[in-house]
Amino acid sequence: MPSPLRTSLIAASLLLFATAATAQLRIGVTISTTGPAAAIGAPTKNAMLLWPKEIAGQKVEYVILDDGSDVTNAVRNTRKLISEEKVDLIVGPNTTPNALAMIDVVAENSTPLITLAASAAIVEPMDAKRAWVFKMPQNDSHMATILTQHMADTGIRTVAFIGFADAYGEGWWREFSKLAELRKIKVVASERYARNDTSVTGQVLKMMAVHPDAILVAASATPAVLPQKTLVERGYKGRIYQTHGIGTLDFLKVGGKDVEGTLFPTGPAVVARQLPPTNPVRKVALQFTDRYEAAYGAGSVTQFAADAWGAYMLIANAVPQALKVAQPGTRQFRAALRDALENTRNLTVPQGVINMNPQDHVGLDQRARVMGIIKDNKFAYAFGG
Repeated sequence: MPSPLRTSLIAASLLLFATAATAQLRIGVTISTTGPAAAIGAPTKNAMLLWPKEIAGQKVEYVILDDGSDVTNAVRNTRKLISEEKVDLIVGPNTTPNALAMIDVVAENSTPLITLAASAAIVEPMDAKRAWVFKMPQNDSHMATILTQHMADTGIRTVAFIGFADAYGEGWWREFSKLAELRKIKVVASERYARNDTSVTGQVLKMMAVHPDAILVAASATPAVLPQKTLVERGYKGRIYQTHGIGTLDFLKVGGKDVEGTLFPTGPAVVARQLPPTNPVRKVALQFTDRYEAAYGAGSVTQFAADAWGAYMLIANAVPQALKVAQPGTRQFRAALRDALENTRNLTVPQGVINMNPQDHVGLDQRARVMGIIKDNKFAYAFGG
């Protein structure tokens, strides 16, 4: 007959085994479903609602919070997801300022973050804190490369720049101004505005006064419409470029005829049906497009919905490797998940092919972008890929 001590040890061991065997993967999300970035957050959430509820045989619970496009809320949500919800990983936010503010929190708590914000500053330069952070959107340098190539190839020689007065605008200014100089494109004006500004007339008049061949608006979602509408109202006849941050249906709705003909770099998923048959991402992008449009209607895919689906694919690729090391709900599992994300190789997602390493937590290359154009109030394929 076993001793009471031995019986207790056996019972404890069985309890630990049962807990490990039934441990549930918990993924936290903080995105902007309200506020100035809601046009980005809405399609992001739509894609997340399609995420499967099981990964590698493991049940998954998703905890989705709204940060209201506010930095303070994003940090508060991050702390709540980690301390109260006990998540294994966080996805989000949608905006660069929010993402930058979250880095310290996830690093302090050894929790991987897959951000849906764009600026390279979120993951560069790599350090001990950013080692916990990964990014789905293409770096500004990826997008600025094809954009300036299009400008140079089509005879643009002078450009004026207007961007957000925050990390998104400054990131674009840094990359664009550098590449423009290399391609012998002269930047003749550089202006800034806030996401919640209601007028940019002063900035627009300064840019028009130097008669640039083209103007680049480095902004995102519906606030990116304001400079373009003002330019059109003031009679500007040159070419207008935007960044991949405009890829929302609300941008088209608010912009209307004033944004017709706009050129912009974009991830391939946004124009999946029009990509050349040889495009290496086309098959996966179309699979996502079919799934998303079956739920939300034809023409509903955006850059941000595709990024969110790519985040799920990245997680689903990493979880089986992490499960070999530890069970969800533990610090060891979070560390193993971080390591698995960092070692992602040749993973095709709707927006490109991911190959990460300890110094590159984006992992995308030239296969991750094409040039788009707004035609008949829709996003259409224009060039590249």
